[in-house]
Amino acid sequence: MKIHEYQAKELLSRFQIPVPFGRVVFSAEEAGAITYREFVLNGIDTIVLKVQVHAGGRGKGIVVDRETGQPVEYEGKQVRGVMVVSGGNIADKAYRLAKVILGNKLVTVQTGKEGKVIHKLLIEQGVALDREYYLGITLDRKRGQNVMMASSEGGVEIEEVAKEHPEKIFKEAIHPAYGLFPFQARRLGFRLGFSGNLLKQFVKLALNLAKAYEELDCSLLEINPLVTTHDGQLLALDAKMNFDDNALYRHPDYQQLRDIAEEDPLEVEAAKYGLSYIRLDGNVGCMVNGAGLAMATMDLIKLAGGEPANFLDVGGGANVERIANGFRIMMSDPNVKAVLINIFGGIVRCDRVAQGIVQALQQVEVTVPVIVRLEGTNAEEGRRILENSGLQFTVAKTFKEAAEKVTEAIRQAEAVA
Repeated sequence: MKIHEYQAKELLSRFQIPVPFGRVVFSAEEAGAITYREFVLNGIDTIVLKVQVHAGGRGKGIVVDRETGQPVEYEGKQVRGVMVVSGGNIADKAYRLAKVILGNKLVTVQTGKEGKVIHKLLIEQGVALDREYYLGITLDRKRGQNVMMASSEGGVEIEEVAKEHPEKIFKEAIHPAYGLFPFQARRLGFRLGFSGNLLKQFVKLALNLAKAYEELDCSLLEINPLVTTHDGQLLALDAKMNFDDNALYRHPDYQQLRDIAEEDPLEVEAAKYGLSYIRLDGNVGCMVNGAGLAMATMDLIKLAGGEPANFLDVGGGANVERIANGFRIMMSDPNVKAVLINIFGGIVRCDRVAQGIVQALQQVEVTVPVIVRLEGTNAEEGRRILENSGLQFTVAKTFKEAAEKVTEAIRQAEAVA
């Protein structure tokens, strides 16, 4: 589960991690009023307007018109996801800038060309920064431990740093029982070049960040950039926080942090029916029982020359209702040109799955080719049920044959079109 920057900073501040003063707004009128009341009246003459969408690279992102897709301009300059406003009359400037941003789309490397609609802005006090750093925590699956990473190359994507300057990324494994030790935080601070008061600030911040990561059940927690200011302070200028979905039951309060408008509508719909669904960019709809088999199915589709349109795990109980709902969701994706159903009958019997598929397709209109591969308990009986159903199935006997048939079906459909 992802949350917005302003929400992440609010949580970090509870762990004594310093963040800039800021307020979130949802309209141009609110932007002007809050800027005047919260910033101008407090003597602040520089603010930063930051688009709040679930995507990285917002500072380099371009705001485009929602209807035309053309870049939006303000005072003759292209509007980006992060805009600095300074000088006189900043409340009026914030109002006018928010008016051209809200309701339009932000396009970044992560959003793709379709972009994301902007519903809210974070207005923050401008900071006179000195240097930028990166500090983050995530799970290192190879180690089986959470790892804190730090780099002097802040303000850019950490993936770029890992690719171009891997020697500038410093790591410390976090003990699963005792957490991050102070000596580890000091070691990271030394490697970043901190000393004196800045080193003390960094050690405290790093230890608090590790505590926040653990107590909030995060799967990713990044401060990028972590900055030093001209007056010698450390500040989390940006923050990204993702929660571990498997731990959400421990945090019912997180539901109020969820922004469904930022999530894929089909994924939201699938969650209502208990389906594990992730939308992808391809054209082959996949319906599989079991996450491992689903991953292998997508791999084999790729090897056969196709592109998976989704990850869809209907689980061990592949009954009529789950299969029907899976079809409805896949058919709602206009990119799906063929469907591959790949079922291994272990706990569930293939004949029952076959009956479920037949009944589901009597409920849901499917206008694309459907290839089915059944293997395991009562697989032969299941294949006979499909072949005698009178419905237009292509039944495959092997995993490889199924992948080849679905990609061939795509090619034939494209040739006809």
